Amino acid sequence: MFPYIHIGTLTLGTFGILMWFAAVTAAWVLHRSFVRAGVSADAIVVVATVMISGVVGAKVWHELQNLPQLRLQMLVITEPGWNHPLDIAARLLHWFQAGFAWFGGLLFGVAALMWQGRSLKIGAVRMLDYAAPAAAVGYGVGRIGCLTSGDGDYGIATTLPWGVHIHDDALDPPQPNPPGLLVHPTPIYELLFSLALGAYLWMRGKRNLPAGQLTGEYLAISGVGRFLVEFVRRNERLYFGMSNAQVAALLTVAIGLVMIAISRRSSNANDAVAA
Repeated sequence: MFPYIHIGTLTLGTFGILMWFAAVTAAWVLHRSFVRAGVSADAIVVVATVMISGVVGAKVWHELQNLPQLRLQMLVITEPGWNHPLDIAARLLHWFQAGFAWFGGLLFGVAALMWQGRSLKIGAVRMLDYAAPAAAVGYGVGRIGCLTSGDGDYGIATTLPWGVHIHDDALDPPQPNPPGLLVHPTPIYELLFSLALGAYLWMRGKRNLPAGQLTGEYLAISGVGRFLVEFVRRNERLYFGMSNAQVAALLTVAIGLVMIAISRRSSNANDAVAA
């Protein structure tokens, strides 16, 4: 794992670097979507707003799932001897560099996209459609940041030749896995899946689909991918043998299927009226 890059006295977090690269990649794909659709909107501003909202949402969701740990973190940050504003800011920054939940990021990101779609007179749902390929690609790239930072996105033990040896940052202090133990590189799986999904959505976007269908397909397919990858991830099973992420993924699939059904019904109704 390479959570930090040290350049002299400067220390850069690889998670932040990969998140930045994910935003740049997503902005480029979204820009291409706007160009193809003839939309005059600034993709960089749209993606920056979504990224900030998504990171905040992912952090909030993660902390709500781990309230006892959050209380301990706040006690450490505000403990005696660390009352100087710069000290507290440094500890808050360190705390914010790890611990994020995919579903929270998705909710906040979708809300930010819909708000911008309405503000830019594009339409809330249509904006989601334009952003679907970008979201898929950006998510995959961002996952590599989780891998390099050791943010817990690793898999169960494997003997496959592409298994990786990484640190377990769930321990305090972080420690490497036992020598010789290889695990599934699940963020790489998600990157490959996301790139394939992004390509599929980009091709589908060439067709005159009803508003909301492309977004529904993105949610449904990405939810399936997230559900499946959890079988080789090392996460606690809480609900009927499923992890938190799998429950959230099933909810995402359900929402996606509902969106597809509603968009198709609306399209059929409009066609009937036109006829």
